[in-house]
Amino acid sequence: MLKPVSAAILFAIGSFAAQAAEFVLSDATTGSDVGNWKVSSESLGIQSKTPFTLEKRRLHGGKQEGVDVLLINNGVMEITLVPTRGMGIYQVTSGDLRLGWDSPVKEIVNPANIDLESRNGLGWLDGFNEMMVRCGYEWTGHPGVDDNGQLLSLHGRAQNTPASTVKVIIDEQPPYTIHVRGQVAERTFKKTNLVTWTELSVAPGSNRFELHDELTNFADYEDEYQIIYHSNFGTPLLEEGAVFTAAATEISPFNDYAKAGLKDWQTYLAPTKGYDEMVFNLKPKADADGNTLAVLHNKSGEKGVAVGYNVKQLPVLTLWKNTDTKQQGYVTGIEPGTSYAYNTKYQRPLGLVPKLQPGQSQRFDLSYTLLRSKADTEQALADVAKIQGKEPVKLVNKPLVDLNKK
Repeated sequence: MLKPVSAAILFAIGSFAAQAAEFVLSDATTGSDVGNWKVSSESLGIQSKTPFTLEKRRLHGGKQEGVDVLLINNGVMEITLVPTRGMGIYQVTSGDLRLGWDSPVKEIVNPANIDLESRNGLGWLDGFNEMMVRCGYEWTGHPGVDDNGQLLSLHGRAQNTPASTVKVIIDEQPPYTIHVRGQVAERTFKKTNLVTWTELSVAPGSNRFELHDELTNFADYEDEYQIIYHSNFGTPLLEEGAVFTAAATEISPFNDYAKAGLKDWQTYLAPTKGYDEMVFNLKPKADADGNTLAVLHNKSGEKGVAVGYNVKQLPVLTLWKNTDTKQQGYVTGIEPGTSYAYNTKYQRPLGLVPKLQPGQSQRFDLSYTLLRSKADTEQALADVAKIQGKEPVKLVNKPLVDLNKK
């Protein structure tokens, strides 16, 4: 077992110092990897009221050969994190509650087996089955040729970029928060030098986990960036009569096809053959500090998830409704981002392609709360209502971008 190194570590989250046990699971700079690995509150001698475990496994067989997964069990839920796939989250389970979905893609696919530019830039779909995917950071959105003639593949490269460094840091003082940090680097000669330190944090016994990412431009020139936190949910949350609620000032259809579903944007159909995806653009409403919330729950309200984020970092929200058949992929996406899902060339006129100056960094902070009872859901909906106030969500029938124009 890898031995922990105790040290006073200053975390970026909240800028606090705490005694912590640190484990380096892999590091490209030293060519090191611990292989299969496990640690627990018991093995660390941590007297947590709720015992926890972390386990790193390497998958074998098929397209998942060589993929590393990290299982984080905080005593209430188990999070499956995938360092090989951009530190994405495959699924989260807690009893009969699951955050995730059933994709036709059954393996956790090694990026080495994916050609992002295949199918005219749709190759990203060959590995798409995760609960949370980072779409970015050099670009995001639908595939297409940019103004400079470059093909921008679907949703960027981050999710198919293995983490260069992965660390586990466990606070040795209550509440014994677990932090998993991974460095995802998008470096191309003459093109980009964007590096993101991702971080997932969860306390033992909590029904909530958080993401705290920091993107830095290490180039000597300014560079564009985009990010969408593509958060995806199927059964048991998604079903006929499931409800989506978000604090927002307005909502509009992504394209002409989505116009037909605008009035019913908050509710869902049962699996429906022939249902093409409907996408909606929301302008979030936030509290005085910029914090906002979106909630998805099943028909009874007994199971759900609340996604929190800050509009100063992630100013827009995409709602993706894909209620196709179960075999085809019955799923919905709650997607906070700097951008909507349009190709980058359509986002620039909307002011949704920000830039980083040389050496400049940008943080992104999100939370995911598992709603495990009707009372949990009612509280989350009350939090949304407090932000929303008396202002109704305005329905705008015209898409933000006219995709019929060439």
